[in-house]
Amino acid sequence: MPIVSDINISYQGGPNMKQPYTIILTIILMLLMTGISMAAKVPAPTDPPEGVKIISINEANEILNQKNVYIFDLRKEFSYGKGHIPGAVSFPYKWARKDADFKPDGDIDLSKLPVDKNTAIIFHCDGPEEWKSYYTSKAAKKAGYTNVMWLREGYSAWANKGYAVEH
Repeated sequence: MPIVSDINISYQGGPNMKQPYTIILTIILMLLMTGISMAAKVPAPTDPPEGVKIISINEANEILNQKNVYIFDLRKEFSYGKGHIPGAVSFPYKWARKDADFKPDGDIDLSKLPVDKNTAIIFHCDGPEEWKSYYTSKAAKKAGYTNVMWLREGYSAWANKGYAVEH
């Protein structure tokens, strides 16, 4: 009769009888490890979509002092309500895609964007580990916007830098 204690498996039979248990235990552990690795977070993009410019917190602060510049906050409404970059438009991103080959056609509602496609627009979310601003800037560029910027560092870096925040 097998005696199971923690991970140690003991069987009172002959030496060849342990082999099936070892194989089964190995298979179970491999399946568990595969599941864990598949659930790992997909790394955020480091390069902008084609035609989109990454800007720093300092650059964003300078650009936002100019006229005819829009900044869109892609975080959830709750996060936006707790604090946002002055003048930012709440533009919550609803999708949870995590791959650079995402085709944003029809998945992102761009109706809040300015009619003039030459207007400077900045997209941001919470920080560099997010895909939301990547996808939305990609969709805006594909829709014909010519001056699309991605504040990759996001709201967290803005607030940590000590720049003004609205509530």
